[in-house]
Amino acid sequence: MENKKTLSGLITTNFETQVDGKNTQLYILTNEQGMEVTILNYGAKIVSLVANDKNGMPVDVVTGHNSIEEYLHSEEPYFGAVCGRYANRIAKGRFELDGVVYDKLPINNGPNSLHGGIKGFNSVVWDVLQPDKHLVILTYTSPDGEEGYPGNLQVSVFYYLTYDNELMIYYTASVDKPTVLNLTNHSYFNLSGAGDPYIGDHLLSINADYYLPTDATAIPYGPKAQVEGTPMDFRTPHEVGEHIHEAFEQLVFGKGYDHTYILNREGKEYQDFSVCARCVSPKTGIAMEILTTEPGVQFYTGNWMTGNFVGKNGQRYPSRSALCLETQHFPNSPNQPDYPSVVLRPGEEFHSRTIFRFSIEE
Repeated sequence: MENKKTLSGLITTNFETQVDGKNTQLYILTNEQGMEVTILNYGAKIVSLVANDKNGMPVDVVTGHNSIEEYLHSEEPYFGAVCGRYANRIAKGRFELDGVVYDKLPINNGPNSLHGGIKGFNSVVWDVLQPDKHLVILTYTSPDGEEGYPGNLQVSVFYYLTYDNELMIYYTASVDKPTVLNLTNHSYFNLSGAGDPYIGDHLLSINADYYLPTDATAIPYGPKAQVEGTPMDFRTPHEVGEHIHEAFEQLVFGKGYDHTYILNREGKEYQDFSVCARCVSPKTGIAMEILTTEPGVQFYTGNWMTGNFVGKNGQRYPSRSALCLETQHFPNSPNQPDYPSVVLRPGEEFHSRTIFRFSIEE
């Protein structure tokens, strides 16, 4: 393939190899406003996302690696990835569906199964079609029994970069046997630029009156709790780090924020967009607004990042140097009948859409 250097400084040939007998490659999306997004078909990962700051200078706002080899051996396997079959956690790696118990999900996060298991969608090579500079379509067939999940699943992810500086992510899926499905993108954002050491100064608002408290293993108890009167309240914009060190049990359990917020859908029907969150860097002026059809968002402040390895362009990513806003259904939903259903059946089609909209805060 032709050797290109991206706006974010990546060398495209550094992402070319074979994994499981399939070729890996970096795909580039651009728009007329100077935005650039690069997508790696290993894990359907967003490797870089470049937006212009308040001075018109390009800033890469997501963490990542310089090459496919670094991704293959990374201590952080979820940078920018599509997570599935089940994003987030399923307690003790088991669930029951239609009277059948599925209890072979890999345990890879304390006593729980996280992000689809040992080899989730973040660790497979997706097939790719790129019809133009704005759109990349990735597809993957997950066989029956993969990582313990039932059914042959056909899944597609569409990354579309619009003229209006929106990265739109669409997910579709179908299956030949009842299964559970929860998909998200796990990009780590720092709107001051990837490699900036701390996101505590970012101004964040989350459109949620309730969140899901968890036990010490990050599994929700079940019932929702009000954010009002707690450090979990982001209904009005304030700094991410304002309350993060408080001796609040939920923040102690997660070493910071790592919680599902139940979005205020305001009577919107399934598949209607609602406002999810808005985040702004005071350093660059870059603002990111998120809209989604999903009922929740996992807010994570990179509490377990170590800074032990070198990422893109010689950068390191220490604890709380990036944040995640992962639109999705709720953790452990297959074992919580009161949560929105994550069951997908033959003849049905799964749809999920999320928009990341970038602008400048004056």
